[in-house]
Amino acid sequence: MSIVGTKEETSLSLELSDHSALIARLQQTLANCCKSVESGDFLDSTTAVASLAALLSSITHTALSDPENPVWKENIVDVLVEIENFINSPSLDQAVVDAVSFELPREVAKFAAVTDKCQELVNSIIECLATRCNPRDILSIFCEALASLAEVFRSPICYVSIFGGISKVFVGIRRRHFEQVKAATPVILNVVMLMLGELDDKDEVPLGDLISKAISIAYSIQAVAQDLVGGKKEQLHALLGLYVLQTMALITSEKSAISSCTTFWLELSKFLPTCGLSYFGLITGSDVERLTEMVLGEGDDDFINCFSFVKHGASLAVIWGQISDEVAKTAGEDLESLKRKLQSNQIKRWQAIRMLSYILTSVNHPWQIKSEGVKLLLLFMDGKLSQDSDVDCSVYIPSLFSALQGLQRIMIYASDAMLRKRAFSALKLVLRDIPSEQRFHVLKALITNSNSPSMSAILMDLVKEEIIMENSQNISSEIMRTEGVENNNQLPSFWRSNALELVEFILKPPKGGPPSLPEQSEPVLSALNLYRFLLIMESSGKTNRTGVLSKDKLQKAFHEWLLPLRSLVSGIEAEHRDDQTEAAMFTICGINPVQLVLYHCIELVEERL
Repeated sequence: MSIVGTKEETSLSLELSDHSALIARLQQTLANCCKSVESGDFLDSTTAVASLAALLSSITHTALSDPENPVWKENIVDVLVEIENFINSPSLDQAVVDAVSFELPREVAKFAAVTDKCQELVNSIIECLATRCNPRDILSIFCEALASLAEVFRSPICYVSIFGGISKVFVGIRRRHFEQVKAATPVILNVVMLMLGELDDKDEVPLGDLISKAISIAYSIQAVAQDLVGGKKEQLHALLGLYVLQTMALITSEKSAISSCTTFWLELSKFLPTCGLSYFGLITGSDVERLTEMVLGEGDDDFINCFSFVKHGASLAVIWGQISDEVAKTAGEDLESLKRKLQSNQIKRWQAIRMLSYILTSVNHPWQIKSEGVKLLLLFMDGKLSQDSDVDCSVYIPSLFSALQGLQRIMIYASDAMLRKRAFSALKLVLRDIPSEQRFHVLKALITNSNSPSMSAILMDLVKEEIIMENSQNISSEIMRTEGVENNNQLPSFWRSNALELVEFILKPPKGGPPSLPEQSEPVLSALNLYRFLLIMESSGKTNRTGVLSKDKLQKAFHEWLLPLRSLVSGIEAEHRDDQTEAAMFTICGINPVQLVLYHCIELVEERL
């Protein structure tokens, strides 16, 4: 078999160099197609069309093996000219056009990557097929061609022509418009996702061509919907909305240049009002839920998967409105109005945080987009926020936690110092918006799930701030009561009564033994500072709301937390006392602050015992 294959490739290689032989063979193959189809012999016509497909596929394979061969490039142009003349011939029987249309889109699309002239000819051939064939039939053929090409070809140029063909076919559909467009949409979006994933970082031209054609398909869907009425029109507009949001998410990827996307976003934002989408509905997710209910059927996994990033797209639509005033104006939106609405409604604000969490936690979007997402979060979180103590927050805790984790990752990994500061400000504001009891559990989960010592230390400091705030509020309430002022704002000592649990997690890790030093120096120092603060606060106030002054808890802290830690610190100090290396100095500097606060805590505990 390998010998036969080699002979066939050698023959084709010679024919690609021999213009006359190549064109003669193609003409004969096309003539056989006409003859067999017109004879009415189904088996013979199927064989003839398969032979044409095999010939074109072999030519493509041979040509792409030496893509810079100038003779082969010129001869392939003539091959496409021959096919174009054949398809455009007024005397060609429609049955022949229909027969060859089953194979031509897939095979000729491969030639688009050879030269610009080849791409022009491929566009012409695809356009001719889109015009001459039955819209429903050729749409199915185009989709099959896309799916087949996606398995082997990774050049976006090969798909541009078929996208253009689909755009023309959509407007030619005469009935069952929604169903036809819905069937084609997953294939189109899957190709866009695949091709953008294959692009090199600097490969912007294919990106522009591909996305421009994808947007032209959106315009075609819009044109089809204009001629419909009632429920079908609403369904098609809903499908268009999902298509636009998914496309928005795909083009705003780590591999795409933000500067090159602005034009695309201006175009895509034009569809938002048509689809009944607003920034408020998008950022809270209500518009996405509405569109999804109108379009997606139960159990249609392939169709559901092709819209897997519409929630990302919904958030990005609003983020891009913040990046560009022109984009917001095109969408007919005002961010100040959005800000007021979210600040006055706590549930809607939590929903907005949930939607932004898709961007904050994504690994597919560039830092600039994450930065703009943080700015948007600060826009509606910074200011006077309405808060309702009767609102149940439990259903939103998972998404709020996810957003906080995303902000943490930005604080840890972002190279831009200003972005890290903004992320920290946003993290504190989101935490402040969560009711007190749930806020403690969220902070606890963040601490126990953190892999960053520095982040654990920061979170422990936030716990300390919460306790200080809670204590100050209760002191104010006590003063008001002693002065005879009626006050019902006495807060439960929730934070104080649970703080020791977090201190123990750091000073006596669940895995056993004292914490690892100097790696965990930062969280250990924060935990010790918090413990010292609790001891001083309760002693000076002659209270014991935290239970920190109870004899059993003092003994537990002394024997299980502080003494093992003192032994560890002393051992490390003795080990590196005479070592003057840089590593040793770093270790000593790391444990010195821990040692200072540790000894102070031991003194305070010994006094109470």
